Amino acid sequence: MKEWIKKSIIITVALLTFGLISPDHLIWEHLLDNKNPEKSFHSNVNNIDYEQVEIDEGLALTDSISTAAREQSYIKFGERIGPVIQNEFDEIIFPRIQEVIDTTVAKVAQDKVINLAITEQPSGEYHEKIFNIYNNETRKDLIRFHVRTDKKPQDGYYFNFHYHLAEDKYSKHYALGEIYWSKNTPPKWLS
Repeated sequence: MKEWIKKSIIITVALLTFGLISPDHLIWEHLLDNKNPEKSFHSNVNNIDYEQVEIDEGLALTDSISTAAREQSYIKFGERIGPVIQNEFDEIIFPRIQEVIDTTVAKVAQDKVINLAITEQPSGEYHEKIFNIYNNETRKDLIRFHVRTDKKPQDGYYFNFHYHLAEDKYSKHYALGEIYWSKNTPPKWLS
């Protein structure tokens, strides 16, 4: 399709929808960037092989949970977000996640610690869930780790990392930190 026709369609749709579908909307990404597979609308997440972390008996439980937590975080970030925020995540956010895991596991009774497990499916699209730590026997969550995409006017997009505790019935956000993305809309999770 000729370039001027594409641009005319985009402008017409933006005007007819009163700006609800703007020229930088994800719908147009697929239409305009067919030649560049990295920016295509469809995710290649199904083509990626991930190994699940097996808990090693020799490692302490908190170490194995931390290893699984790091892996689940990078699965959530995907190939498009992960490389961009990796340094800040490893230096700032993950040590805080590890500290929360250590203090929460320390509060659990010794006979129930062996029942702790970590979820293996981070949510995609624009959902917040990274992973949960739960009691495998009762299937109740102990901690829920989330990341939310915030848009600050005039500043751009940030990833807001936080967690919720079962103690307060998951009602309070406990902040872990933020990582700046850019002024451009970030891709969907798992992409």
